[in-house]
Amino acid sequence: MPTVQLPCKVLVSGANGYIAVWVVRTLLEKGYSVRGTVRSEEKAVHLRQLFSSYGDKHEVVVVEDITKEGAFDEAVKGVDAIEHTASPFHMNADDPDELIIPAVNGTVGMLKSALKYGQSVKRIVITSSGAAVLRDTTTPFTFSELNWNEQCLEILKEKGRDAPNMMKYRASKTLAEKAAWEFWNKHKASVGWDLTVLNPPYVFGPAINEATAPSGLGTSSKLFYNYVAQPNSSGATNEFLASFGTTWIDVRDLAEAHVISLEKEAAGGERIIVSAGLWKWQDFIDAANTISPPPKLATGGLPKGNPGAGTGHPSTVHFLQYDTSKAARILGLKYRTMAEMTRDTLADYEAKGW
Repeated sequence: MPTVQLPCKVLVSGANGYIAVWVVRTLLEKGYSVRGTVRSEEKAVHLRQLFSSYGDKHEVVVVEDITKEGAFDEAVKGVDAIEHTASPFHMNADDPDELIIPAVNGTVGMLKSALKYGQSVKRIVITSSGAAVLRDTTTPFTFSELNWNEQCLEILKEKGRDAPNMMKYRASKTLAEKAAWEFWNKHKASVGWDLTVLNPPYVFGPAINEATAPSGLGTSSKLFYNYVAQPNSSGATNEFLASFGTTWIDVRDLAEAHVISLEKEAAGGERIIVSAGLWKWQDFIDAANTISPPPKLATGGLPKGNPGAGTGHPSTVHFLQYDTSKAARILGLKYRTMAEMTRDTLADYEAKGW
């Protein structure tokens, strides 16, 4: 398929989300025009203010319910590419369908709309997750794009509402991505666009979406604030801080990956894991304590934990790792360091008076 070339317009779904706002900003900075979708006019206000300097190169449209048939029919008309980021991410769903239905129907609904009305669309990039790749394991394992999280589906089938909330979330991402590939494989011979899926791990970094208090942060960001910006790490034990952690990516690098995925012909038809590397909470805490001068946070200071007990410690075990060779080969992404991400995130908190 031909790659997306300037000048062109890109549709970004869920444009007020933590990741999506950075995708919108990166696209605009690179010269693209952007049409973003949000669920209400109220949610559009912040975006219009944030990107007001781009004039008519940035527009926002309301799609109230992404699960409704034809929800994106109007939004896809006249765009050259689509970045589908809209999907729920929280850990308090009682009924698994609270996560699964919007994730699956929103994703397939976008593809259906592109099939019907996206005559000018050349590529669709979907934000999936490492949650659709990994499984819990008691021995270290390196996952690649060939792996699928069947474990969460088995647990959900067995336990239903009683399944752990993390498994419900993982199932929503796994089922949504499976549905996307099934749809594309069925229709790819008759459409003018191809599909790319990005699978990021935990996403951290500064927030430019509307969040007036730490309580308004997304799931990953809220965890970072609780454990790295609170003097007592929200009561977490030193053992937990040194042992909990998987892999991560800076939200700005993930946004860059979304844009590169539109531009690289080789990204078409590919599932791509994007990850900057390994982490334990103690690693971020150690990085925070190297910042000079130290950030002035409303929380009163930084935690210490057990310095040096994280990734570099001889006793530290990482059960989950990713093979990121495909991302390196196709996207050539340069990742920000842990120190840079931590510094910028804490500076963001300081600027907001948090």
